[in-house]
Amino acid sequence: MRSAILTLAPVILSASLSAQGVFSNKTQVILEKVIQDYPNRFRNIKGELIGQALQTARYKSTIQIPGATSSTVTLVTASGNEGYNWNCTVLEATDFTAAKARFAQIYGELSNSIVTTAEQKTYILNGQYETPVVDKKYTTVLFSLLPGVGDMKRLRVDLTMHEEERGWVVELSVTDQDPREIAQLERSAK
Repeated sequence: MRSAILTLAPVILSASLSAQGVFSNKTQVILEKVIQDYPNRFRNIKGELIGQALQTARYKSTIQIPGATSSTVTLVTASGNEGYNWNCTVLEATDFTAAKARFAQIYGELSNSIVTTAEQKTYILNGQYETPVVDKKYTTVLFSLLPGVGDMKRLRVDLTMHEEERGWVVELSVTDQDPREIAQLERSAK
């Protein structure tokens, strides 16, 4: 009996490690790097300054999801508080169906994926999918990091799809603030 258990142990361990690999993809890898740099206020992924206003400073991000149109790091200082945001514009499209498909694809790549922080703590990204509807101008999935403990419980990972003048936009953000508030501050600064 003991030899049977010892024989099965490596097989079970190998199966559990390969199951973790199922959740590893380029989107998840980039998001993990962003989350790992969150305690550093995104210092390691912040590139050149691209815009500054009274309460915000926007920088080009040094990493982005493959195929994305842009990626930024924003520092917001309002009411004596600082907030940090990494935002990646995954897709800009005039076609609702294409945007909806990309939104679903990103959700599938992130849902229940395993994220390891720089401190080697492991979290699972968990979020309830909401199907985009053409009549609804804004759809969002808020991912939680489970278990939500320490500084990581303030962290928000949002996948959004919204309509703008030029069409539909799919974005992924990592922040400790509401991304809508940050977007509003950025628009007022322009």
